[in-house]
Amino acid sequence: MTRPASRGSAKKAGLPPGTVVYVGKQKTEKTRIRSISYDDTHFEEKENKKIDETFDSANKEGVTWINVDGLQRVDVIEKIGKHFNLHPLTLEDIANTEQRPKMEDFGHYIYVVLRMLRYDQQGNEIISEQLSLILNSNLVLSFQESEGDVFDTVRERLRNEKGKIRKMGADYLLYALIDAVVDNYFAVLEKLGEKIEDIEDQVIANPEPATVQVVHNLKRQSIALRKYVWPLREVVNGLERCESGLISKATGIYLRDVYDHTIQVIDSVETFRDVLSGMLDIYLSSVSNRMNEVMKVLTIIATIFIPLTLVAGIYGMNFTYMPELSAQWGYPLVLLAMVLIAVVMLAYFKKRKWILQK
Repeated sequence: MTRPASRGSAKKAGLPPGTVVYVGKQKTEKTRIRSISYDDTHFEEKENKKIDETFDSANKEGVTWINVDGLQRVDVIEKIGKHFNLHPLTLEDIANTEQRPKMEDFGHYIYVVLRMLRYDQQGNEIISEQLSLILNSNLVLSFQESEGDVFDTVRERLRNEKGKIRKMGADYLLYALIDAVVDNYFAVLEKLGEKIEDIEDQVIANPEPATVQVVHNLKRQSIALRKYVWPLREVVNGLERCESGLISKATGIYLRDVYDHTIQVIDSVETFRDVLSGMLDIYLSSVSNRMNEVMKVLTIIATIFIPLTLVAGIYGMNFTYMPELSAQWGYPLVLLAMVLIAVVMLAYFKKRKWILQK
């Protein structure tokens, strides 16, 4: 689900700051660039086959959203950075997919990093992808690790002429993208919550080693979620309080709403962590109780057979002169005595409630 922070970072060892090196999973997809240009009366959406077409789209009036899928082509990232005057450290962070969610204000643009999540039903795990957003005066750049995102609703709103987003600036588009990412967190939390409810019933009804492995996996996922969401709260709060002229006061109100959603996500994640920790305690208690019941039954059985073994041992000593050795009813009388001893002990255990009654 997650990669260690050190994995792939060795590629950058010894390189000067600002060196653009792709750090992440090796993928075979080609880099895909799509652009959307719009204002309240015009809308244009296209896929750019050449990098120069991307720059032409940005020169149009209104707001332009350029989305780059695939970060393996660092030369494409460098060309885009050079054209839009992006700082080398920003380009380095874009290519390094192990960044912590953050917000940086470079004056003429704002750089935002966050994690885009989706839940894999087949693998029962959370898939995380880095998303880099850059806000300029009339431009938004987005860089994703691979194709596929949570922005379909944003695109549909842009295609709709009656949508409010068409009348707002690039800062509102940035808000819409961040809001789509945060809203998708709730969908991931819903799937994770369903898994937690299912496994909670199993822990109580039938605790097994395989069950506790699932609990540990869910706990790791909740820890990863917490790592992604907690810094995002700081990012949204920083955007809301940012004094940059790139974000208007009107958009700041909407960012405050995203901040509230982020707090709700954090509360849900913390609740899941507490529930999973409690499930581990329940599992250990259930296993301990089952072991105690088994030991109790074995102890009762052993206790019953102790006097029976004593009687059998006495009559197995083979002395010549022992009472009842020659008696005709000696054998059945001894067996009857042994049965009576067992019955009396069972009755005594039941009276003391040492034997569970249904």
